[in-house]
Parts: sequence; structure tokens; C-alpha cells
Amino acid sequence: MDKFDVAIIGSGPGGYVAAIRCAQLGMKTALIEKYSTLGGTCLNVGCIPSKALLDSSEHFHNAMHSFADHGIDIETPKVNLAQMISRKNAVVSQTTDGIDFLMKKNKITVFQGFGSFVDDHTIAIKKETEETKISANKVIIATGSKPTELPFAKFDKERIISSTEALNLKEVPKQMIVIGAGVIGLELGSVYARLGSEVTVIEYLDKAIPGYDSAMSKEITKSLKKLGIKFNFSHKVTDVSSDGKKVSVSATDKKNQEVKFEGDYCLVAVGRSAYTAGLGLENVGIKTDQRGKVEVNEKLQTSKEHIFAIGDVIKGAMLAHKAEEEGVFVAETMAGQKPHIDYNLIPGVVYTWPEVASVGRTEEQIKEAGISYKVGSFPFRALGRARASGDTDGLVKIISDKNTDEILGFHMIGPRAADLIAEGVVAMEYRASAEDIARMSHAHPTFAEAIKEAALAATDNRALHV
Repeated sequence: MDKFDVAIIGSGPGGYVAAIRCAQLGMKTALIEKYSTLGGTCLNVGCIPSKALLDSSEHFHNAMHSFADHGIDIETPKVNLAQMISRKNAVVSQTTDGIDFLMKKNKITVFQGFGSFVDDHTIAIKKETEETKISANKVIIATGSKPTELPFAKFDKERIISSTEALNLKEVPKQMIVIGAGVIGLELGSVYARLGSEVTVIEYLDKAIPGYDSAMSKEITKSLKKLGIKFNFSHKVTDVSSDGKKVSVSATDKKNQEVKFEGDYCLVAVGRSAYTAGLGLENVGIKTDQRGKVEVNEKLQTSKEHIFAIGDVIKGAMLAHKAEEEGVFVAETMAGQKPHIDYNLIPGVVYTWPEVASVGRTEEQIKEAGISYKVGSFPFRALGRARASGDTDGLVKIISDKNTDEILGFHMIGPRAADLIAEGVVAMEYRASAEDIARMSHAHPTFAEAIKEAALAATDNRALHV
């Protein structure tokens, strides 16, 4: 039986990054993955393929609606969905091949099969009819999550679908119903709305992307309505059925009246659930909470100190970059270092267009905490760079402590917000004040100028261009 310093179950962003860092720190490392390709949900059926389709659909949308304004006359473009899917698959393949290369480069032993605990230090790896066992001094559980299925809306993977199937449709739906106005629902809903689908979103709560600052929720709703997406907030879905060609959805509105929706496809995007089934946790005495997540301490150790858990299987936001940070954290903890993670400074992003990005606390959270604060905001429509590209929707909102001016929350919706949010993360990591950002030079003309202007507004209400 092969023996390793550390074995990692799951090769998503948390697992493969943990493996690389462990190897860098001199540990003999094993990585176990049940699927034939590495990279987990993110690289195979999540972050990467969805962004590929988001970009393709945005190109088509611009060709249909923006080219003429820019003085580009073309014949009416047509959607070649098969080519979009093919390109998406190629991007995924290139990315997962890159992970294979990194494993070889770092001399990490990869096992393909389903990993589960036999005892505290033994892991069985099952592949079809074969079974291999390995021994590890330490183990990291990084098995990720899967789409949450509603009891009355079981996935048939044909008409009632999850995000996985939505990435591989054979046709552009005439009518798509999306249950859930969170990140996944809005991103994939916007893909098909751009391609010509009539998209209807049904959300139990009273706003979109409910975990974000309310200003972001309002702005993204306005922008996506321009795209033609219809929103039904405060609606509780009670039944979803399909006859093989159409899908019917029943819901009750806030007046408790029944409402019915019909479409070609129903995308159920109500979140994701930790994937711990079949891991054999009972064999090592590790328990999960009521949501199926593995309980860990501040060092990300389970009830067994040599077994750690990271990413979607533990508490916190289900984000690839959060899992990566935890993978590095655990590897360095194992090596006797003293790493840190500030979970308040893990940014969140919605890759619609305009993009939404946020770090720190929302205005609602700050108000609830009883902290005196100031708010500065700046609209992209007042920015020369945004007018030049035609990306005028959205704003930057910076919230700072009224007494110390330290930035408490950094929120934006607009062009390239996913990239621009890094400035907020850096500023808050070093506990910058709004005035610190306001006094830094920002290149002109850029989208980043909106950050400087919002900081000026938060400092003394002295934005220059509004």
C-alpha cells in the first residue's frame, strides 16, 4: 500500500491548489478525483464553461444591438449554438489539461476513482471493478458541491435541468424559466436571454442576488430587465412538471394567489449542496451539520485533527477562490506556518453584464451592527471611458466608518467590476481609508476612475465629475 504525507479527496480549485502547495512545501502528495478530468465543478461544469458562454453570448448580443451604433454594418448575425458549445468545451479541455500539467510538474500522484475513508489513515479508491488503497498521515476533504434539487422539481436532465445541463443545450429555448435569482440563475439566464430566449425568473425572496448590497440588487434587476428578463419576486414555487416537450411551473405570489408559468426548459438554480455522500465519514467519526457540511475549527480541522476540510463542504460562501485560499491555508498550517484568511475580504462576483462585485460588509449589515458610516457612490454614466465603450449602466459604492474613514464595504456594478474589485480587496486588506484611495492617481480614461470618484464622494462628498 502506497504511503503519502497527505492525500486530498477532490481536485477542484481547493483540492488541486492544496495539492500544489503541499508539494511545494515538500510533502509527498496524492490527489484523488472520481471523474476522468481534474478541476472539479469550477473547471468542468461551473466557472470556466459558464464564462465561455457568457462571453460568446455577449459578442452575439453586441453584434445584434451595438455594432451599428459603433459604425459597424453587418448582415443580421445568427446563433450557432453548437459552435458556442464546442468552443466552450475546448476552453474547458485546455484548462483541465493545464491542471494535469501542474500535477506532473509538482510530482503529485493522481488517482482516478471514488475516494472514501476506510479508517483514520486509509483511503479506498474505487474505479469501476478495481479498488486501490493508500495510506496518508494527513487528509484534506475537498469534494465540493452539487446543484440542489427541489423535492417537487426533480432533475430529468432534459427539460427540468440544473446548471450542468444548461451548459450543453442543443437549442436556444424559446421560453426558459429560471427558479432562483442568485448568481447562477442570473448568469445562465442572461446567456440565453442574449441569444433570444424569453427568460422568466422566479425568486422566493423579494430581490435578486439577496446576499449583496441592496443597491447592487436594484441595479442588476434594472439592467437585466433591459435585456428582456422578467422577474417574479416573492414567489414560492410549489410544483414543476414536464410532458417531455414543455415545462409547467406553479407558484404562489405574495398575496398567496396561484400563478402558473410555461416554458421549454426550467433551470433550477436554488443553490448547491455539499457533496459528502459515500465518503465514509462514519468510519472516522466525522459528523456533518443539518445542511450536510463538515464541521471544522478555525484551523479547518475536523473532529480528527489530522483530517481537514475545505471549500464547498464547509461553512461559508461556495466560491472557487475561497476554496483556493483554504487549500493554501491548510497546506501551510500542516507545514507549521501561521497563515491567515480574512473571510470578510473574500470578494463575490456575478458575471452578468454589467458585472457585479463586492467585498466587505453591505450597508444593511453595517447598519444592523450599529456602526456610524458614510457612503460615497459614483455612476459609470458620468465616466468618459464608460461612455466611449457604451457601458454606462451601474455604479461604484464605497462605505467607510464615519469616525475613522476606514473602508467597511466596497460594492460595484458595471463594466469589468470582476477585475476592478481587486482594488477594494487590496485597500481593505491594508485597512485603507476612503481618503487613501481618493488621493491615489487613477489613469484616465479608465473604468477604475469610478473607484477614485466614489472614494472622493465618501471622503467629503467631493466627487469631481458629478
